[in-house]
Amino acid sequence: MADPYFFGYGSLVNTATHDFPEPRPATLSGWRRVWRHTDLRPVAFLTAIPDPTCAIQGLIAHVPNDDWEALDEREWAYDRISVTHATEHPVIHEVEIAVYSVPEHRQSAPDTQHPILLSYLDVVVQGYARVFGPEGVDHFFATTGGWDAPILDDRAAPRYPRHQPMGTDEHALVDEYLMRLGAQTFQLT
Repeated sequence: MADPYFFGYGSLVNTATHDFPEPRPATLSGWRRVWRHTDLRPVAFLTAIPDPTCAIQGLIAHVPNDDWEALDEREWAYDRISVTHATEHPVIHEVEIAVYSVPEHRQSAPDTQHPILLSYLDVVVQGYARVFGPEGVDHFFATTGGWDAPILDDRAAPRYPRHQPMGTDEHALVDEYLMRLGAQTFQLT
């Protein structure tokens, strides 16, 4: 019987945000990341969408206690989709791999009422830098769409529940990429 694993492509790449067992770098072909808002959450999050021209890096991790239902509950705003055969990974025994994706009919573009949280983006980039190095950070930004979305600068009072402490060099790295992309941040007044 195949061991259940899931593919994380956002904050789950930052292993400081969870204790999922056996995280390992992996690549998922035929998908890309995009920033989307869903009526199921108050702010924008990353989702994976099919794209036959793209591949994204991330981590696979063993589903805790082989309990898909518990993981589905944690990822309640997403659908679980099998991607076993589209995922390259170093695990040598038989695995079943799924990715979580916001259903297309629930997706909308982020706006100032439903922005990207900078504290969330910081966590994601910190994870990619630690796992994949500078090339991984480049790859993350290059394979993620939706950078025209407004980004709420909440660093002074992070709203993302799993935010992590970051140094000024880590903040500067994120800010540099956002500047290159022409992304716009704003603060609440």
